[in-house]
Amino acid sequence: MKKIFTIAEIGINHNGDIDIAKKLIDMAKSCGCDAVKFQKRDIKSVYTEKELNTDRESPWGKKFIDQKLGLEFEKKEYDTINEYCKKLDIIWFASAWDEKSIDFLDQYNLKYNKVASALITKLDFIEKIAQQKKYTFISTGMSNYENIDKAVEIFQKNSCPFEIMHCVSTYPCPDEILNLNIINRLKERYGCDVGYSGHEASVVPSIVAATLGVSSLERHITLDRSMYGSDQSASLEEPGLKNLINAIKKIPIVIGKEDKKIFQEETAVAKKLRYWENN
Repeated sequence: MKKIFTIAEIGINHNGDIDIAKKLIDMAKSCGCDAVKFQKRDIKSVYTEKELNTDRESPWGKKFIDQKLGLEFEKKEYDTINEYCKKLDIIWFASAWDEKSIDFLDQYNLKYNKVASALITKLDFIEKIAQQKKYTFISTGMSNYENIDKAVEIFQKNSCPFEIMHCVSTYPCPDEILNLNIINRLKERYGCDVGYSGHEASVVPSIVAATLGVSSLERHITLDRSMYGSDQSASLEEPGLKNLINAIKKIPIVIGKEDKKIFQEETAVAKKLRYWENN
């Protein structure tokens, strides 16, 4: 088995607080994750004026725009994230949700891009991502084969390296619709690496996905599931993340090799239990 690239999805679980973001980066690093990921939006590109002016109670005010601006990091915060991740020697990247955010993130010379499930049908956006020719993770929640085909064609046309991530976009996702069998089907159909972006509440489905040979595994993380935010309940706290990463590391060890033999450790046991061979 190839080593699984593990991504701790911070997203907007920092709640607009750079100190919380740092604590989440610390958590990902201490648990052994390979990377942390954020989300970047230009609010006025993603939402209409009408949406932004609707009523919504949040810690930042009474309007939808107050919540969205409160959750959004800008250059000052991303400069801090960039330096902090360099200091800790952990990779960071972000999923852009609009073209202005693609340009914003480009200043950090990040190694990876991510197409969020919501954006897999926004073909002009995908074209711009693919033109950067950075290795890209493509999440496939809320999509069918036709949607994925079109996205893959754009990446192939631009000779941009990519992998697909199986995903079901409910938060948290119930076990009965996780459909992990699709992982092998996606490998066969597209002939590429396939990862898994999970939104379930437990670690078990992610471990099952790892045994199916995913190349990457992404899970949302949080300091506390009871914190404010739509993604918190589908996120892993530190004990869950640590258990998941430890379990993933053990999978290649316990799977072993495809040969049947008597191990040295079994010899003494066989001598003791096979009494008829001792006479």
